[in-house]
Amino acid sequence: MSKVSRRTALGAIGIGAVGVVGYQLRGEAASSPVVRPAPRTGDNPVVTENRAPGSDAWTVGNAGTKGVRDEGAQIQGYASATSVSPGESIGFHISSHREQTCTVAVYRVGHYEGVGARLMVTGDDVRVEPRKKPEADAETGLIACDWPVSWTLDVPETWVSGLFLAVFTSHDGYRSYTPFVVSDTGRKSDILLVVPFTTYQAYNIWPLDGHTGKNLYKGYASEGVLGGNEVRAFQVSFDRPYAESGMARWLDMDMSAARWAESHGYDVTYATSVDLHEGRVDPSHYTAMVFSGHDEYWSKEMRDRAEEAVAVGTHLAFLASNNIYFHIRVEDSADGRPGRVVTCYKEAPDPEPGETGPTVRWRKLGKKHLRAEQGLLGVQYNGILHEPAPLVVRESKHWFWAGTGLRDGDEIPDLVAVEADGFNPSMPRPEDTEQTLLSASPYGDSMGRGRKVQNSSLCVHGDGTLVFVAGTFHWPLALHAPAHANEHVQRATKNLVDRMLTPRG
Repeated sequence: MSKVSRRTALGAIGIGAVGVVGYQLRGEAASSPVVRPAPRTGDNPVVTENRAPGSDAWTVGNAGTKGVRDEGAQIQGYASATSVSPGESIGFHISSHREQTCTVAVYRVGHYEGVGARLMVTGDDVRVEPRKKPEADAETGLIACDWPVSWTLDVPETWVSGLFLAVFTSHDGYRSYTPFVVSDTGRKSDILLVVPFTTYQAYNIWPLDGHTGKNLYKGYASEGVLGGNEVRAFQVSFDRPYAESGMARWLDMDMSAARWAESHGYDVTYATSVDLHEGRVDPSHYTAMVFSGHDEYWSKEMRDRAEEAVAVGTHLAFLASNNIYFHIRVEDSADGRPGRVVTCYKEAPDPEPGETGPTVRWRKLGKKHLRAEQGLLGVQYNGILHEPAPLVVRESKHWFWAGTGLRDGDEIPDLVAVEADGFNPSMPRPEDTEQTLLSASPYGDSMGRGRKVQNSSLCVHGDGTLVFVAGTFHWPLALHAPAHANEHVQRATKNLVDRMLTPRG
């Protein structure tokens, strides 16, 4: 069992009230270290790929293009899968507000000398026409399109794994997107960056047209009026566009992290949360697995893979907050295609919980909160912010903060935002670890739950395996997004990744 020092116990008392000072939780003695090869930073396929010329022509407004609204549905589409491997095909299902032609261009997100993306291919003109918006299922709220495939991408064997955007541009000048990943799970890499598509879909309220759309949070209570849980969906489908112009909510966090990682020349491959769920990810193939964005909706299979990663000595880094919060099932579509439906009943009775248990909050699974997310992560979601608050540094002499020039009590402005994590002494924590809380940032919870404290956390397991949780939405944005970039966060994250990639054994 883990040992908790008196200093920890005294500090934890203030977590729900006025704050904590920096402190550490210490576990058992280390076991034999895991052997990992030397890193391939600067000498890998990602570095070669980023020498290609970049392009920012994908953005709305470029060449006079206009953004799309769900009411008009001027040009929208979705992908037949969240990920595809080199040498395989992926289909795009496209609808337009009138019969016309459109182009589909595919961009890879990366560094590319700071431009941020590379045009990979532009297809021939595609004939598109209006497609039916399906009504929500009366029992589950599921909205699933059955549009035919309009355009198919045959992914060349030479394409490097990455985060991609399919860009739909109509003849009459409208533009929208859908994201997907080119994975390469057969290639061992230093870092696997996992993109949270299950959470993207949980927040997707397409069509946001005044009467139809639903997600796992809300739906329309009446014409033009969005309601809450009483009208939300229990199931959401990948067989539909993302709302409005198609940039999935929170995608900017993952794009920022990907651009930062590739700017440093790290050897990185990519996968989606659906890949993780369906068993295509072997954690032993990677020195570190990085969860780059808001990763809230997890199946048991996803969590099993993460726990397996720690067991085999693969480091984990969660760059945002409110991770592994809701337990979900990832299920087949009505016509039997796997991985197309995300199911989560939350507070409502789950009619088919099955062997994995009901789709509730993870911390409600098992006796005495046995499956609470803090048991793996070291911290867990504890509040929502209306306005950003500063991150308050603790343990500034720790190697994590080396080179930042920060001292205990220094503040990084506006870094704690949207949702925050903190250490909860009443919940399970990772056993046999040394845990350091690297921040203690007081904020007011916007849901009326009083004063809270945000903690960034680092757990070191006995064999040297690290589990890091940033504990705030703005961390990945601070890595590269122009409006949020912060040199302290960039340096600390580089310290973390470089430490993770240091050979052991």
